[in-house]
Amino acid sequence: MNELPTREISAEEIDAYQTDGIVYLRGLFDPDWVDFMRNAAEECLAAPGHQAKDLAKSQKDPGRFFADTYVWTRNESCKHFVYHSPAAKIAKAAMQVAKVNIFFDQWLIKEPGTPTRTPWHHDLPYWPVNGDHICTVWLALDPVTIENGSVEYIKGSHRWGKRYLAQSFTGDDRYKEDLPPVPDIDAMRDELEFAQFEMAPGDCTVHHGLTVHGAPGNATGGRRRAFVTRWAGDDAVYYPRPNIMPQLAEPDLPAGAPITCDLWPQVWPTP
Repeated sequence: MNELPTREISAEEIDAYQTDGIVYLRGLFDPDWVDFMRNAAEECLAAPGHQAKDLAKSQKDPGRFFADTYVWTRNESCKHFVYHSPAAKIAKAAMQVAKVNIFFDQWLIKEPGTPTRTPWHHDLPYWPVNGDHICTVWLALDPVTIENGSVEYIKGSHRWGKRYLAQSFTGDDRYKEDLPPVPDIDAMRDELEFAQFEMAPGDCTVHHGLTVHGAPGNATGGRRRAFVTRWAGDDAVYYPRPNIMPQLAEPDLPAGAPITCDLWPQVWPTP
């Protein structure tokens, strides 16, 4: 399996990430990585961690929307992906930084006939990290269509200068930070520019930590498996607050410190 992307990321693609907060990158992971991570998905579905959730069940929907985080810390296949796949190099290229740390990895698997939506949100309000150099690499392991849950992004929303209250994927009100709610995005469709991609296995997107996005359910008879890695670059610092998404552990860092630590190690370049 190739540790580098199958091709160079173009200047136009880098500009799209910087300008729009989202870029679609075709075929950067070779078929061996797709097969490898499909097998990893089955391993993790069979042995979920303590942070795993069925987001469909929590909303009393049929189907299954499986999510699990920090999988690389206990699953050797996911650890191998974090350290040896093209994902870290892709994040580094998109953000135009000198180095990247893994923040966490995540499975987002919508099984057939799962109507559960991914609510409109952006990522940074969930996390104890701050900075402009924070992104997500979202790898498709199945064909992704609008009908089975293709993510929809609002172009340029990472530059709105706004932070919205984290939206609970389980439908409760667990997040209590003093932030405004996400606006009614669907009522604003005539005012905004959206991006949504139909993807082949091995394609990925990269989106900024403040890009507003959401996704429909899976109305098809096929699966929508995505392996997601979250990356932090040069200016990312520790930003702890109460009532946000719990991490695997509390890092031994003061607020405002660069996030390199055992929980969030530097991956590229290899230290």
